[in-house]
Amino acid sequence: MSALALWERPVSYGAVGATQAPDLMTYPPAGYRPFSERTRIGHGDARWRYACTEILTWGIQRRAGFKVELTESPTEVSELTYMPVSFDETGEPITPSSIDTDGEHTFGPDGVAFVAPGDTALLGVPFGPFRVKAPARVVYVIDEPNRKGFAYGTLRGHPEDGEESFVVDRTEDGSVWLEIRAFSRPASRFWWVVYPVLRVSQAFYTRRYFATLSGQLS
Repeated sequence: MSALALWERPVSYGAVGATQAPDLMTYPPAGYRPFSERTRIGHGDARWRYACTEILTWGIQRRAGFKVELTESPTEVSELTYMPVSFDETGEPITPSSIDTDGEHTFGPDGVAFVAPGDTALLGVPFGPFRVKAPARVVYVIDEPNRKGFAYGTLRGHPEDGEESFVVDRTEDGSVWLEIRAFSRPASRFWWVVYPVLRVSQAFYTRRYFATLSGQLS
């Protein structure tokens, strides 16, 4: 694993932000396997607020069984982080919104900070009898009135190279949906050898992601 501190490591792939591409499944980054699935996880304001909070505080990963260790970055690094702008169908920029009515939208109800572009985390992923270390960085955050989420990209030391996004959206009828999109490939010769097992593990955790946001509200 790299001797660099986590916040110093660059992402280990080139197509940063490609999980937002409408044609990801047809034209993924060369050499990468794409994935996209969207499922209805519930209905109503309570489900929406719950899903948004879980997504934006790494709750979906923790509830799936991951250990999430956040790493602080120097202030000068955080301040220079690119903050993406979203646009509506007419091309007008969308003003970031909050899932909280009082306008305080940087922390969840349990005091956990919401994700921000540039955040770095060390994910501990259960893999058989072991827990694999998987460092990742938040590469963009979506904060729109009816659409929220983020994507993280892999850092050196992660078993894969690529990107994964977790986005919840609310439709006009009040339905709440979770969409997970990704593109990935094994990061080393070892992970290529165990790729079939890695694929099974990915499918297992994807099912858990959807289950954790569609289950009983807490």
